[in-house]
Amino acid sequence: MMLLREALGDSLRRTRVAQSRTLREVSTTARVSLGYLSEVERGRKEASSELLNAICEALDVPLSDVLSDVSVALAPAPAEDRAVTAAPGVRVDDGTRVVIPAPTARALAAA
Repeated sequence: MMLLREALGDSLRRTRVAQSRTLREVSTTARVSLGYLSEVERGRKEASSELLNAICEALDVPLSDVLSDVSVALAPAPAEDRAVTAAPGVRVDDGTRVVIPAPTARALAAA
């Protein structure tokens, strides 16, 4: 499971690298220490909303775009992409719950 701070850091780093900018350039523009920005990008530090906004302004990208990217990264995989195995007679309901059907009257009478 990916943490929110890791997903935020990944998104910010991808954006910075796509712009061919260095940590130093972005940290200077955002007025954030280079070390702290590095920690945020590596998902080691929780960035405040003010800090995230400053970094996004330095990258010239709306915070909403970063948050949208993060929400996609954190969204669960579709059920068909999950490797779920179930015993015969057991069905997997939407990939999050295993539903075990109650025994039928016929099965109870046979037992």
